[in-house]
Amino acid sequence: MRIATEMLCGGYVILMSRVKDIRLKVIPSKIANDFIRNHHYSGKVVPNSRLHFGAFLDGVLHGVMSFGSSIDKRKMIGLVKGTKWNEFVELNRMAFDEVLPKYSESRCLSIAMRLIKKQAPHIKWIVSFADGAQCGDGTIYRASGFALTNIKENKSMLLMPNGKVMADKTLNNSNYKKIGQSAGFWKRNGAKPIKGYQLRYIYFLHPEEQKNLTVPAIPFSKIKEVGASMYLGEKLCDVGVKRSTASFQDVGGGAIPTTSLHLNYA
Repeated sequence: MRIATEMLCGGYVILMSRVKDIRLKVIPSKIANDFIRNHHYSGKVVPNSRLHFGAFLDGVLHGVMSFGSSIDKRKMIGLVKGTKWNEFVELNRMAFDEVLPKYSESRCLSIAMRLIKKQAPHIKWIVSFADGAQCGDGTIYRASGFALTNIKENKSMLLMPNGKVMADKTLNNSNYKKIGQSAGFWKRNGAKPIKGYQLRYIYFLHPEEQKNLTVPAIPFSKIKEVGASMYLGEKLCDVGVKRSTASFQDVGGGAIPTTSLHLNYA
């Protein structure tokens, strides 16, 4: 259900969005993490998250964006030439409930970017990931001015024999290795990568840094070409009418609220 002001006009109901009434505030990690666990499709938080924005309507929390350091900064830092260790962050989690008006996600993301740029001017760019194997292909990023920089077939998110989903990085950490249950162990014992794609997006807080991008910016139309389109956990080729031009745009982005896979704040 979307909160809106309804007005009858010529027999039609016109919905007047209250998106401008949303207030964005920095919130404590405990409040943010509780919300993420309840509303993010994974049900999990990212321990690296350090900065949390809460989206409030009428004083009630309805959305959270969590930023932090990338889990593997060494692999990320080279995406933009000349980036120093503390000059980029990752959006680890982004979750909104269904109460907020349409376009709330893109508006809140835009405000968060402006606040980070103002309060942390040394941050040059932000990276985030869309989980096209379980959630969505990142439409909200495309609508918010992010550049698409990678589309790859999912190899890292594993469906375990017990039905749970785990990342291979989690299974490769020291705790699992101690008991001999690494990603390789589970793959040999029935775990399989979830079919789908992972997509990487970058937002430049300082537009002039875009010239330093060391990988090609990929046309958004490529998502459809490779069969990576997904909305709310369903491949768009499987949901028929949901794939309308009103809700999905191959090149320009759109307004479908897609939850971020993860991101970090240094």
